[in-house]
Amino acid sequence: MKNTENHDYAMERRLRALNPELHRRFTDAVFALQYNLSHYKLIFPEYTDHSNLHSMTVIDFCNRLIGSQIRCLDPDELYVLLMGCYFHDTGMGITLKDYQEFSKQIDFRDYFDTHSHDNLPEIIRSFHNEYSGLFIRKYAELFEIPSEEHLFAVIQIARGHRKTDLLDEKEYPAALRMPDGNTVCLPYLAALIRLADEIDVAAARNPKLLYDIESLTDEVEIIENKKVRAVRELAVTEDEFILYVDRRDEEILGHIRAMVVKMQKTLDYCRRVALQRCPYVITQQRVRMEEVG
Repeated sequence: MKNTENHDYAMERRLRALNPELHRRFTDAVFALQYNLSHYKLIFPEYTDHSNLHSMTVIDFCNRLIGSQIRCLDPDELYVLLMGCYFHDTGMGITLKDYQEFSKQIDFRDYFDTHSHDNLPEIIRSFHNEYSGLFIRKYAELFEIPSEEHLFAVIQIARGHRKTDLLDEKEYPAALRMPDGNTVCLPYLAALIRLADEIDVAAARNPKLLYDIESLTDEVEIIENKKVRAVRELAVTEDEFILYVDRRDEEILGHIRAMVVKMQKTLDYCRRVALQRCPYVITQQRVRMEEVG
């Protein structure tokens, strides 16, 4: 059974009620950033959607994942999570100048032992969470992030939507003290964004390409967009995520089955982070698909 409880704009409404000033800062940041998020198309013209529409979907999924626990989140946690959701992919559309500046600050480890230094799109794609963190820090004043503590929190959970170790107590403290005395549970907020980003796989993700996949040239992106088109809907219940998948393309079904395995691994990890480090829970336990059509 689908979760029919209405969680639409739950964080936004509660933040506005609890702290109108933080809510204003968030909405002003959304307005200032909305065009920047579409810049990813200049680097990834065939990539699945990473615009403000994706950010809004990630917020919506976080609202659903939090559910009734929203009554336990303080205004700082709500603000940090909303900002992290909205800013988590800013690294996908950075300018060449910022790319060159930020690249000097990123630990690429052994990446270039097996990858070209000249493949800018692949470098950005592989480390876009780190580029996002550096983008947020550079432009924090423009987006009116109110304190160094808020800035650290937003950067960490934006970075944390992929790859980073959410069990690291130094990088992701479970009770980061804020200037007003509230505490922010970074591992939970980062786990929410990571999971919400992972499950944004339904057809609504890329409506522009739903009927124009034949115009694509990149074989990887053709498969990715076909997968998105085949997932008619993703339902969130208290116990599971259900992908309703068009059964007509057997080749794509195989790719989606592999995607479901990856989604389950992310869900298992995020549940473990919440269990070990947070006073909050992630109730969903399974990812499964149902073939339709």
